[in-house]
Amino acid sequence: MPMISILNLTQSFNNQVLYDNITFNIGPKEKIGLVGRNGHGKTTLFHIILGNIKPDSGTISISKNYRIGYLQQHINFTQDTILKEACLGLREEDKYDTWKAEKILSGLGFSEEDIEKHPSIFSGGYQIRLNLAKLLVSEPDLLLLDEPNNYLDIVASRWLKNFLKSWKTEFMLITHDRNFMDSITTHTIAIHRQKIKKVKGHTQKAYNQIAEEEDVYEQTRINEENKRRQLQVFIDRFKAKARLAGQVQSKIKMLEKMGEKEQLHQIDTLAFSVNSIPFVSAQMMSINKLSFSYDNKHPYLISDFSLNIGKKERIGVIGKNGKGKSTLLKLLAKELSPINGTIKFHQELTTGYFGQPNVMRLYPENTVVDEILNSSTDCSLQYARDIAGMLMFDGDNALKPISVLSGGEKNRVMLAKIVVSPCHLLLLDEPTNHLDMDSCEALLEAIDKFAGSVVIVTHDEMFLKKIAKRLVIFDNSRILVYEGGYQDFLDNIGWKDETDIKNQALKTIPHVHNNGKSGKTPQENKEPDTSPDINLKPLKKELAKLERNITELKNKINENNELMAKAAVEKNIHVIIDTSKLNKELTAELEILASRHTTLNSEYETLLLESGQI
Repeated sequence: MPMISILNLTQSFNNQVLYDNITFNIGPKEKIGLVGRNGHGKTTLFHIILGNIKPDSGTISISKNYRIGYLQQHINFTQDTILKEACLGLREEDKYDTWKAEKILSGLGFSEEDIEKHPSIFSGGYQIRLNLAKLLVSEPDLLLLDEPNNYLDIVASRWLKNFLKSWKTEFMLITHDRNFMDSITTHTIAIHRQKIKKVKGHTQKAYNQIAEEEDVYEQTRINEENKRRQLQVFIDRFKAKARLAGQVQSKIKMLEKMGEKEQLHQIDTLAFSVNSIPFVSAQMMSINKLSFSYDNKHPYLISDFSLNIGKKERIGVIGKNGKGKSTLLKLLAKELSPINGTIKFHQELTTGYFGQPNVMRLYPENTVVDEILNSSTDCSLQYARDIAGMLMFDGDNALKPISVLSGGEKNRVMLAKIVVSPCHLLLLDEPTNHLDMDSCEALLEAIDKFAGSVVIVTHDEMFLKKIAKRLVIFDNSRILVYEGGYQDFLDNIGWKDETDIKNQALKTIPHVHNNGKSGKTPQENKEPDTSPDINLKPLKKELAKLERNITELKNKINENNELMAKAAVEKNIHVIIDTSKLNKELTAELEILASRHTTLNSEYETLLLESGQI
């Protein structure tokens, strides 16, 4: 029995057909990845399911009492703390289970101190995270997520991926991150040529089936075209011969019955390269004991940081949001100046910078071609047109004013401005945001082929695994330089938030390069305190929190047991079934918390022994 059935749906906007008579179902427990080019109707389909947009034709059938949740982009908070606002999302039967909201807020990057603060003091990205927390804690039957990664750092993205793996009902997900999507979905729905292709499996399986079907269609079309040509030649040659009149008429009828298949039009794909300038020196940039803060006061956002950037580097900058990753790129791009320390640039160094400040500097009244032309005095109108075409602004689309472009289109304009200006060093700050999956893969290929050096801030783990050879890691109040790739980092160190508690400093963990030789340990710019005492306080605090949550769970289970006992007397089968199911979930959660408490308590006692307190 499908949860949602869509039958013969057609929808168009501004003379562009998005879907032409599409039909598909969403079945029980299906986790669906929705893919398609930007502008082909992914978000529109969400709004049709939600009832926000009425389709031109077709029907949508939704199961009775089926709850649909959607990640809202607008900000409208009514409570005075993050936790209270998140708890508004709790279902009526869970309204006292504040631990559920705390758990999700923690996973999305809110600290214990954060959740007691007013929502208005947080950035727009964190306010969207709060909306996401309210949505997740509401536990809808169908979860609709439209590019949730755009508002999450790499740690929160990894948490969300694990959270969605255990989602018990249905969800539909739009994301440019293929690795994220494929790791959690059971089905893929592709919007392609105004039609829907649904397959059980990952995105590549869907794309492969589409490609195979189109190959078969094209080969059939060619064969039929050849057959039609042969029939027409026979008709033209023998139509005047009376003795062959019967055969001619038979061929004419055969030709009429065949019909004619239309040739599939070519779908534009993003294909471009970033031109590099040969660089003769061994070193492009030297950063020495760099410190920076926006208010010129301690504690610095970036403190005592050193790094050398040479030729053909591939450096990934990773960590939680708000810790200074984008600020570092602005310093390297000369958008900001250091408070202390130095950045020495090679006198011939030319950089290409993709960042939010640059996107904001696009002039709304300029056309796409105008912006490309303004990027280089050597750029001709024809060359600007060619580059616009490479980035999917062909024909009149190249004359669109910036003011009417989507976020993804503005990102492509910024890429075009970089393409038209060859450079030695690319500085890229979250370049995949607002791009579709195909565009992300084209960008990945262009970066891989770039002959210069690249420093990239991204939460896209596929990019990091395929590109980064060194890492700059923003970890709480420290910045670490790790001499190895991202997968190597995950294997040897991993994210602190995903482990019980790691007391060992990063610099003490041995590192081995892929060539088998012993490599450098991570360079620390601030020496951490690794004594046992420094870890006792946070461990004690975590244990106390676990004990509170365990007590709350036990109380809830006891309340449910009393409720079931009463329902048994009243012979209320529905209450018994529902409450029993709820208790199973709470008991499973209790077992997880109890196991974690045992582990942490053992660590706590060990540290007490080491510090001589017991």
